[in-house]
Amino acid sequence: MDQFTINLLFVGASFALYIGIAIWARAGSTSEFYAAGRGVHPVTNGMATAADWMSAASFISMAGLIAFTGYDNSTFLMGWTGGYVLLALLLAPYLRKFGKYTVSEFIGDRFYSQTARIVAVICLIVASVTYVIGQMTGVGVAFGRFLEVSNTSGLLIGACVVFAYAVFGGMKGVTYTQVAQYCVLITAYTIPAIFISLQLTGTPIPALGLFGDTASGEPLLTKLDAIVTELGFADYTAHHSNTLNMVLFTLSLMIGTAGLPHVIMRFFTVPKVSDARWSAGWTLVFIALLYLTAPAVGAMARLNITDMMWPNGGIDGGAVSVEEIDTDPRYDWMQTWQKTGLLDWEDKNGDGKIQYYNDQNADMQALAEEKGWVGNELTKFNRDILVLANPEIANLPGWVIGLVAAGGLAAALSTAAGLLLAISSAVSHDLVKGAINPQISEKGELLAARIAMAVAIVVATYLGLNPPGFAAQTVALAFGLAAASIFPALMMGIFSTRINNTGAVCGMLAGLIVTLVYIFLHKGWLFIPGTNSFTDADPLLGPIKSTSFGAIGAMINFGVAYVVAGMTKETPQEIVELVESVRIPRGAGAAQNK
Repeated sequence: MDQFTINLLFVGASFALYIGIAIWARAGSTSEFYAAGRGVHPVTNGMATAADWMSAASFISMAGLIAFTGYDNSTFLMGWTGGYVLLALLLAPYLRKFGKYTVSEFIGDRFYSQTARIVAVICLIVASVTYVIGQMTGVGVAFGRFLEVSNTSGLLIGACVVFAYAVFGGMKGVTYTQVAQYCVLITAYTIPAIFISLQLTGTPIPALGLFGDTASGEPLLTKLDAIVTELGFADYTAHHSNTLNMVLFTLSLMIGTAGLPHVIMRFFTVPKVSDARWSAGWTLVFIALLYLTAPAVGAMARLNITDMMWPNGGIDGGAVSVEEIDTDPRYDWMQTWQKTGLLDWEDKNGDGKIQYYNDQNADMQALAEEKGWVGNELTKFNRDILVLANPEIANLPGWVIGLVAAGGLAAALSTAAGLLLAISSAVSHDLVKGAINPQISEKGELLAARIAMAVAIVVATYLGLNPPGFAAQTVALAFGLAAASIFPALMMGIFSTRINNTGAVCGMLAGLIVTLVYIFLHKGWLFIPGTNSFTDADPLLGPIKSTSFGAIGAMINFGVAYVVAGMTKETPQEIVELVESVRIPRGAGAAQNK
């Protein structure tokens, strides 16, 4: 059986499962559409939240960015996992106790303002649409490879699949679909990693294999450092980027995590406040299985790729020949990925070989001139393909490749569905019913939600054709927007009775606008290529890249909110009592001074 057929079987079987679950668990009421009837078990919710959380950025893109940068991109791991701890401890239980369906509804009620609710909807939509762009980018990469079509065609096919099960299932359908998707994606991620770890280090646990020895007795990371530095790249295990930007980026991912509406919404689906805490704990367990494996996947893949490009023992042994790439079955993966437009090479000097090295390094430029090279001949290697291509690079069995195909699509589609649900809920429940037409029927509200979701899919698909970066980089922008706009409002809403409606609205608008402008200055207005004034290689504010600015936007949000609140009316007493009732356990007595 050829690889294409195997891929179709795995992907087709997984899609049939997802759509079948969506039909079985379809939403018949607004309570089921928005919060799954508040009847989801904490373990089930933890697994669904993990699938919602581990998007195309985590499954498809993160290991690729780590592989080609090394230690400096470990910020993705630190920011995203640390942020989830913040969410679990500081926000999830209190928001569940408040008892509303959406983040915007909480902000509108807490700040006793329809304006605050509408501003929260706008912030939510901006962050979520940016996030969906990253997911659709991953969908296009995965579908393009495994259906052997162009990246654009893969993106359009993926959009149709998302529409099929997200629009009709609502939160109830999405929840149980995501449980199945988690099982698929975590199996698909860990099995190839185990195989590759065994190949390179003889250790079946990838996280341990990362620090183990290769067959030659040399530590894997030491060997990788030696190989990449020989080719003119930076040490894999060393810190090279600006420390201030690294700290801001990690902080932006952390507080952005705690402000992402599609994850917060999951804690509205459990029966009790205590279940929200248990859900958060189980989610951390399920997330850890992938996040502990990702650094090993990145490092081992980078070593395998480098060995394939220099199969004869490094520079002195000579690069891979064009003839080998064309005829050796071990290099079939390059031919296949070339069809997607995400991988390419060129024999620039006509010597029949493909030299892969850092042609921006001064020492390598001197060596290249001596050897007659005229530049790096692996001209394109999209970071988002690495995890999906990893089993092929390691020459693993066809069924493993098919499994990874299904897993990559599960990761991208599960998060896309959660985000689209957050967008549709904000539009239908908070905007249409909350502000425009409070008398709308339940049927009308569901229709508005599904129309909003369909429109969001179309917009995200269009922008996904020309994304502002790799999947994980685009997602990082969304985290920055959530960090700058939603997270401060939630924190102040729960822990500060002084912040009033005017302060909250001014803070959210200030954080969102400043961060969005900074991102557009670097990524192009409305992410249109060529309209940017700066780049992340040469940022506007010293070393601070657009992906790191969310932390500064959050500081601006907090500052503006407190200043404006101090200049305007105090929070009404009934709102103060509401905030205190959310934070203080029921039945707690007054503090005793003994």
